[in-house]
Amino acid sequence: MDKEERALRQGIIDNCRWMNASGINQGASGNISARWGDRMLVTPSATPYDQLTPDLICSIVIADDSGDWEGPLKPSTEWRFHRDILRARPDAGAVVHTHSTFATALAIARREIPSCHYMVAAFGGDEIRCADYATYGTPELSANALKALEGRNGCLLANHGMIAMGANLDKAMWLAVELETIAKQYYHALLLPGGPMLLSPEQIADARRGFATYGLQDRKPT
Repeated sequence: MDKEERALRQGIIDNCRWMNASGINQGASGNISARWGDRMLVTPSATPYDQLTPDLICSIVIADDSGDWEGPLKPSTEWRFHRDILRARPDAGAVVHTHSTFATALAIARREIPSCHYMVAAFGGDEIRCADYATYGTPELSANALKALEGRNGCLLANHGMIAMGANLDKAMWLAVELETIAKQYYHALLLPGGPMLLSPEQIADARRGFATYGLQDRKPT
């Protein structure tokens, strides 16, 4: 394991710990993956984040259908949709999955998040879809997630949680936080008389154009 790979593995661990400390995940229910060349680095199954070390992060060949992994622990039960997203989406460098409270509450109700806030545009369209339900860890869940993520950077998983993806770990985690924030705002707007007022497709498209220079940006090369 070279220095760069070790740093990426540590970055996965740091983000796992941060998402629990920030309240967008609980226990070891969430999981994170990152692309490393032709492989995927992903958190192991049911391992407390404060016990993780870089050598415990699992490694899986993205193009491999066997499910074989390298590492002392078996990968997260959700390794399949992490692998399939990274395989289908070359623009994705990292995937974050959490059971955050408000996103999961909407997913339990099987509600998509409509254009209630201009930040919905950060996810690539007029709404954040809710994928159909399937048992965790199954090919069916993976297929449902991929469908909901077509043209999008995040989705809800019915009766389960949420997924956010980005070009790197920082961007994936930024979108995971934004998804939970929008879910919380939409949930509370639903409680108000009259409910939320939605933005038009034109207004969302205008916001989406602005995201080229908005939000978490890559650092300028030195």
